[in-house]
Amino acid sequence: MFWLKFIAKFLKALRAGDTPGQVSAGFSLGFAIGLMPFFTLHGLFFWLLLLLFNVNLAAGFVGIMLTSLIAWFFDPLFHDLGFLLLVQIPALQGLWESLYNLPIAPLTKFYNTVVLGSLVSALLFLYPIYIAMKKFIVYYRNTLEPRIQKWKIVQLIKGSSLYKWIDKLQRIGEI
Repeated sequence: MFWLKFIAKFLKALRAGDTPGQVSAGFSLGFAIGLMPFFTLHGLFFWLLLLLFNVNLAAGFVGIMLTSLIAWFFDPLFHDLGFLLLVQIPALQGLWESLYNLPIAPLTKFYNTVVLGSLVSALLFLYPIYIAMKKFIVYYRNTLEPRIQKWKIVQLIKGSSLYKWIDKLQRIGEI
């Protein structure tokens, strides 16, 4: 049930609160975390970025959840990309050997084709996801939100006494 709180906070962040840049940065970092295997050094680095910078955590956790649900589907593509980089490009062989001989680099597990492919994919898609999410948030706040508020079902829910009671409890909790 904790994930429902993150989704609710994410929807609240879409409507107002944090800037579109903060929400989209949190979502794109969550996207990168969800795309990569969990226990790697670069995964820890992205977790630190998500937790230490002023980004929307709820958007980050929603990004992790959504991407983790579909990331396994792309593992064959990540394998192909990692195999291409590790094996089929002879000019990179010296780089991989040098990295492997460093004391901390093997903790990144770059020698695994899926890990390397997912890391490169996450880095390639990080900025486009950030830009697309930022544009979506601005569009949502300016165009979609006023339309959604006019829907009859939304007006019925907001007019109910249960909604007013829950809203009052939430406001008391924020004080």
